[in-house]
Amino acid sequence: MDNGMDTRRTTRALATEAVHAGRDDLAGLGLHAPPIDLSTTYPSYDSRAEAARIDAFATTGAEPDGPPVYGRLGNPTVARFETALARLEGTESAVAFASGMAALSAVLLVRGSMGLRHVVAVRPLYGCSDHLLTAGLLGSEVTWTDPAGVADALRPDTGLVLVESPANPTLAEIDLRAVAHACGSVPLLVDNTFATPVLQRPAEQGARLVLHSATKYLGGHGDVLAGVVACDEEFAGKLRQVRFATGGVLHPLAGYLLLRGLSTLPVRVRAASANAAELAARLAADPRVSRVHYPRIGGAMVAFEVHGDPHAVIAGVRLITPAVSLGSVDSLIQHPASISHRIVDADDRRDAGVSDRLLRLSVGLEDIEDLWTDLDQALGTPARRPARTEAAARG
Repeated sequence: MDNGMDTRRTTRALATEAVHAGRDDLAGLGLHAPPIDLSTTYPSYDSRAEAARIDAFATTGAEPDGPPVYGRLGNPTVARFETALARLEGTESAVAFASGMAALSAVLLVRGSMGLRHVVAVRPLYGCSDHLLTAGLLGSEVTWTDPAGVADALRPDTGLVLVESPANPTLAEIDLRAVAHACGSVPLLVDNTFATPVLQRPAEQGARLVLHSATKYLGGHGDVLAGVVACDEEFAGKLRQVRFATGGVLHPLAGYLLLRGLSTLPVRVRAASANAAELAARLAADPRVSRVHYPRIGGAMVAFEVHGDPHAVIAGVRLITPAVSLGSVDSLIQHPASISHRIVDADDRRDAGVSDRLLRLSVGLEDIEDLWTDLDQALGTPARRPARTEAAARG
């Protein structure tokens, strides 16, 4: 994606890309902050040329050369975010949508339009992703399997293999390279929402499609709703055509907030991950906690199961916010069996490791001692406070 910007693939560190990608042309324009283009339509006195550009888009889905045409076809501010995210994920392109579910729906519609409606998926997934597949709301058919069974589950009409790693909410991890190999020619879509490109870049391990609920870490402040798919340009063209036809576009202001969020993404993820690693260590040593889930890859998410009533923990927090979603600068806690994964059949939920005593904690940037004090009192009868560990440094 060039969007009029310099996209030469120089070797730059992730932290540098996070700050500069999508903004490479600003100095030449005499600007420092990216502009917000709120236009829904754009003037043109050459209707023949406009017709040719629209015909070209209808053929390939490639972004039209020259000035924009219409807000549903593309927006310059959103394009800056797409360019930046593609650079961070190491893909040719990225296509942004109004939400993560709109992004996943667009992928399913692209494959379904080719007669490839069968999906192979590995649980757990985000609850609404699970429901979208299980209910066949877009005409898809799903085969659930474990990672080792992906190759055997493939059929001639399989259009997609879908995994999430670390998974929501158990933080289970998958060998993405092995699954990509098992997929053969079938595209592998990896939901990378929890890890972000700071911790892993699935395209480097063979995934053709990388999905984000950009609402989470990419935005990072709980004030934007968005989704994005990072992929090769061929698939991006098809996604743009679906986005144009269905209208699942991202608002320009959201695109601006996401581009701003990317600039601090590495710093936020690493700081929150250090907090999460420390909390995971303390929870693992706490007799009120029966099990702690924390991925080898690290990250800012912790899941844990309690011996007592998980609903009492939710009701007992005072600093941590009891709310759905994740990836914000403040810490959030929720009970997946009641909320994020309530829509999944109870037996399927438990088989995927989502127990009724499981709590999911999105760790933010607060002071670690304040976070632990809040968790400690919410867990009930105080236990002896574990001494501070070096888990954060190891993480």
